[in-house]
Amino acid sequence: MALPPSPRHEKDDRPWWLVVLVLIGVVLAVVIITNDIYTQVFRTVVNGAGITVFVTLVAFVLATVLGLGIALLGLSDNIVLRQVARFYIEIIRGIPILVLLFYIAFVGAPGVVAAYNFLITPLVKAGIAEPILVRDLSLMWRAIIALMIGYSSFIAEIFRAGFQSVDIGQIEAAKSLGLSRYRRFRLVVFPQAIRVIFPPLSNDFVSMVKDSSLVSVLGVSDITQMGKVYASGSFRFFETYSIVTYIYLILTIGLSLFLRRIEKKMKQMPRR
Repeated sequence: MALPPSPRHEKDDRPWWLVVLVLIGVVLAVVIITNDIYTQVFRTVVNGAGITVFVTLVAFVLATVLGLGIALLGLSDNIVLRQVARFYIEIIRGIPILVLLFYIAFVGAPGVVAAYNFLITPLVKAGIAEPILVRDLSLMWRAIIALMIGYSSFIAEIFRAGFQSVDIGQIEAAKSLGLSRYRRFRLVVFPQAIRVIFPPLSNDFVSMVKDSSLVSVLGVSDITQMGKVYASGSFRFFETYSIVTYIYLILTIGLSLFLRRIEKKMKQMPRR
């Protein structure tokens, strides 16, 4: 069995891996600047960074809100709500993100359009409203909804574990003080649970940055799609996908370091 690291070992464990990565990144940046081919590839591929960031941020915020709602349903006193939450989590977690993406885009969206057009049939006949077409639903938003649904089940479990990690004795003490359910959650449960919730939640955020590349299968112009289009036209697969990898590493490693810094600051905050 491996022994835990000594305090001296932890102190000397400097992030040399990060130094090596920064040096490699600088070398690659110089290559991109000085090499015309890499410069052209970079300028093309980086145009999709805005879509990647937008899809990730919107999908993650929506997934977090939905996941929190599902987690609260799962902790409800009502058995029906608990069973509904568990059913949702188990079903969604069992579907691969890519399959869910195709299902929402090519099955869910047409179904929603058909249902909407059916409901507004009287209004259409009266000339008040007009039916919509499947193509009116943006592929980007279909992808965002798919990522939201897919990640919400995992985020719901993160919230559930965090809330259940709070000592039941503190909750009972808050009850004895006459605090309402909402105030117990806001003042007692959530401030303590967030320390447990934040690390896995931040990991899911970084994972979503990578999984956002799946939207390229729908033709959404993110980083991966821009690289795919350029490579198929120029046949410079090595240069193109090297640049795609480079940009994703900048996004994910930079985000991981930022979130890790926030996590350390949260650990240093005094407990209530």
